Amino acid sequence: MEVTALCFRLMMLVFILLGAHVQNIDAALRIVPNRLQFFEYESVSFHCVGSDGSTQLRGIRTAVDFISSCYKETLVLSCSIQRAYGGDGGEYWCETEGGERSNSVVISVTNGSVILESPVLPVREGHDVTLRCRNMTTSSTITADFYKDGLLIRSSSTGNITILHVSKSDEGLYKCRVSDGGESAESWLTVRDLHRETRPSSDHFLHAVLVLRTVLTIVMVALLLLLLGLLHCGKLRVTQK
Repeated sequence: MEVTALCFRLMMLVFILLGAHVQNIDAALRIVPNRLQFFEYESVSFHCVGSDGSTQLRGIRTAVDFISSCYKETLVLSCSIQRAYGGDGGEYWCETEGGERSNSVVISVTNGSVILESPVLPVREGHDVTLRCRNMTTSSTITADFYKDGLLIRSSSTGNITILHVSKSDEGLYKCRVSDGGESAESWLTVRDLHRETRPSSDHFLHAVLVLRTVLTIVMVALLLLLLGLLHCGKLRVTQK
């Protein structure tokens, strides 16, 4: 009985080592509402989604500190700011106990009357993207001018513009201005280059090589432990005979 228990413990150790090192801790940050600009006193929710269900996600962090108002579900860590102020604007990301970071987003909180609604996550090249100018003082249709990198690109009588089939040249800082003079802050629109995605960068290649080397090392150690365990169990059986 003791021999069987020892063999079982050795086998479990092998599987634990394999599982602990093959796990891929990853996380992605989502924001609700899905925009980068907010009026003062609005609520903002951040959702840190761990692709492997990791329990090591510490929280959602700004450049200053972690957000304290959080709760964790099975795969998602949610944090919220119930009443946002200007000082809550800035860069946010998820972070694990090991210091690994998710994608980051930069939000702004204004005490003015105009915001620009733009996508939080990068837009894939070739897709359409809609930008909306919102005036807090009215819910009716507004006339707005839209600017990219400080230059007027389009005027709209509906308060919305749609950029068709975006490309890398559409990437930049956008803002809007309404007819009464109110102006939004600037937000960066990121366009994801599909051609670049299909060719792994040298950093990605190096990371892949390091991961492969680590996995191979762990597998070799696990196999060695397994072999030693089997030899040890066999030796004990021979001794008992």
